[in-house]
Amino acid sequence: MIKPLLIILLTFFSFLSLAQIQTDSVNMVELSDVVVTASRLEEDLSKSPVSIEKLSSRMIYQSAAPSFFDALENIKGVQMLVPSVGFKVINTRGFGNTTNVRFVQMVDGMDNQAPHLGAPIANMLGPGDLDINTVEIIPGTASALYGMNAINGLANFITKDPFTTQGISLQQKTGINRIREDGGARLFSETSLRWAKAINRKLAFKINGTYTTGMDWIADDHTDLNPKANSSTGLLGSDNPAADPVNSYGNESANRRTLALNGKNYVVARTGYYEKQVVDYSIHNVKGDAAIHYAFAPDKKLIYTYRFAQLDNIYQRANRFRLEDYRLQQHGLAYRSKALQLTAYLTIENTGKSYNARSMAENIDKSFKSDNQWFADYTTGFNRAIQAGESIADAHRAARVYSDQGRPQPGTAQFNTLIKQLGDINNWDYGAALRVQSRMLHVEGQYNLTETWLPAFRQATGVELLAGFDHRTYIIIPDGNYFINPNEAGANLLYGKTGGFLQASKSVLDKLKVSATIRVDKNEYYSLKWNPRFTAVYSPNDHQHIRLSFQHGYRFPSIFEAFSNVNSGGVKRVGGLPVMSSGIFENAYKRVSIDAFQAAVIADINKNGLSKNDAIIKNQGLLVKNDYTYVRPEQIRSIEAGYRAMFLNEDLQLDVDFYYNRYNNFIAQVEMNIPKTNIADSIPFYLNEKSKQDRYRMWTNSSTTAYNYGAGLGLRYTFLQGFRASGNLTFAKLQRRSRGDGLEDGFNTPQWIVNVSAGHDRIYKNVGFTVTYRWQSDYYWQSFLVNGNVPAYQTVDAQVTSHWQKMSVKIGGSNIFNHYYHSFLGGPAIGGFYYCTVTYGL
Repeated sequence: MIKPLLIILLTFFSFLSLAQIQTDSVNMVELSDVVVTASRLEEDLSKSPVSIEKLSSRMIYQSAAPSFFDALENIKGVQMLVPSVGFKVINTRGFGNTTNVRFVQMVDGMDNQAPHLGAPIANMLGPGDLDINTVEIIPGTASALYGMNAINGLANFITKDPFTTQGISLQQKTGINRIREDGGARLFSETSLRWAKAINRKLAFKINGTYTTGMDWIADDHTDLNPKANSSTGLLGSDNPAADPVNSYGNESANRRTLALNGKNYVVARTGYYEKQVVDYSIHNVKGDAAIHYAFAPDKKLIYTYRFAQLDNIYQRANRFRLEDYRLQQHGLAYRSKALQLTAYLTIENTGKSYNARSMAENIDKSFKSDNQWFADYTTGFNRAIQAGESIADAHRAARVYSDQGRPQPGTAQFNTLIKQLGDINNWDYGAALRVQSRMLHVEGQYNLTETWLPAFRQATGVELLAGFDHRTYIIIPDGNYFINPNEAGANLLYGKTGGFLQASKSVLDKLKVSATIRVDKNEYYSLKWNPRFTAVYSPNDHQHIRLSFQHGYRFPSIFEAFSNVNSGGVKRVGGLPVMSSGIFENAYKRVSIDAFQAAVIADINKNGLSKNDAIIKNQGLLVKNDYTYVRPEQIRSIEAGYRAMFLNEDLQLDVDFYYNRYNNFIAQVEMNIPKTNIADSIPFYLNEKSKQDRYRMWTNSSTTAYNYGAGLGLRYTFLQGFRASGNLTFAKLQRRSRGDGLEDGFNTPQWIVNVSAGHDRIYKNVGFTVTYRWQSDYYWQSFLVNGNVPAYQTVDAQVTSHWQKMSVKIGGSNIFNHYYHSFLGGPAIGGFYYCTVTYGL
């Protein structure tokens, strides 16, 4: 329903705009370089007490990236992961993943996360290119002021004010991608509208809408994740009957068995399907927003905002998901004055008809033949081939062909029907549906105590006091698969926290400004957590500023980490709160030790001729009882220093930062199994058989303390009457881990990232250009889907823009040489994207 309505609106306003386009031309000179996110107060960017990066409206206009969100990748300190054309994840300073719950993303100060994930789905609920004004990014912990998840960083997308930026703007972006991939080049289209009007001096409104269609990048990595499963029998490479390609699903651990064949034990996996066989890669995304602004006075405003998004897209966390008819909404009400700011918003999430690609693949396999039947047929097929004189490797291939007879084939009517049927079954042991409905209610306020209440105190002491509070409640409607209520069946799950902060700042002799912030947060499952922040900025003159800060941050478990109850392929993923996982931690054995134990048993049978019982008794010492326990909040301590300066009549700008972080209690997952017996002597025998143990993936804390450090250098130079050159260098390194138990999230960050850009706004009459080069070093990627090395890559983006009073045309491309790369393992290969953007009423 939403999509046709938006198309009608866009068509209507397209005709209307021909008679009523008003100029909102890009201001080519920044009137002021201020930020509000670093201290929750408006301040000079150069005097910010912590590192903060700003993408201004001018930089957005000049960018060679297809959109403002894509341009964030070129900001100093920012790493971007690309699971999909429509789903990109920004992170700073390490320990990132494709569901980055450590980085907060806001629009006009409102968190735009998907509640059940605890993280945003890219910019799906954010502003479009026509309404974005500036982006402010804090590349480091911001917990003292923002609480919750902001221990790695925070981005605030600030939109245009309808009082000051009026008129109708239209934008059509047309492009192509997937050149040289399956099916050839695919068309991309994005149509956007912005209409803003001040009815009088007190009342204004704006409406935005964007409709995007296209085809996604393909995830098709065939690297075997289980290459040595049959090394004791010499079956390697293409001969391995337990192969588990990265982007093939249904052949993971839960889909494998050990079969006794011809006197030896072999690990065999079901065949599975490749992602591109079970996933629709088409993109159909709609988003829009409407806002009403009422000004009691020029500096006192009441703002109501409504945002919505409806998505057909690819999403990734431990598994890859197809989002279909996925819907997000947000209602927000804000009051803004110089002294007082109040905000309340409600976010509503419905996953629609989405499904899990892995569960889809493995349950299509199971739909035509149960595991017991398939492995029995495999044994029959293998024995027949051996009797016919086939080699061992060929016998395994023949056994797979025999047991796969009647298997649904991709592209057939039968296969497509199964995708529809399984995509509507909300149980991952039998189906693949993702059916979650959630809410997030957030209320916050801050008050400048010395602005109105204590002006005499500020005048006498020079101290400025800022106080704030916030409360957040997550509301989950249990679906019986992803979430259950362990206390009251069928009742909604509630999970929340309350916090507040007090900040004091003071300028000393006009050269030194110091501040101290103390924040406290309380979650019903945990004791009070205190987050202090201390900062100092020394400015020897107007053009040089030195900053130093110490910060402390906590992160409470997300709703998924706390309450999940997913059963997938016989493995249950359970939230780490005692109410969810009581009794599991206490009775389980670590799966990594069970895998080592089972591999040793197989090796002793195949190589040393031991009986199964003797091999189990010999190797039972490899089994390790679980020593992890219920999940606790994650913690960071961070020290940061920086220097920002301008030289050569302010034509040269320099920014340098250094940081050192210490992380404790990483929230991560560990796999553990519980034998279905309490008899001590029987436990090793039960742990050698999958059918005799219950398997779990638990949310817990790593026992490792991790230390990382890094630095950034940014330069921007304007010369020769309008030429501009800029560049930045980011260094990030994991120094050490105290224990290295393997549970902490992977550092997942390249050691070096380089961005270099050059351009001119009017190289010839009204024609400008920008070229941007990006390079990042190789790095190690660690996740539950795949571990391994991500190769280094480099890309070039370029654009040429011609602009008139009411129109601009931008022709460009990202990764213009079409050198395919992976931003991380398990995701798609990213190629070139070429586009033409026509904008009226900029």
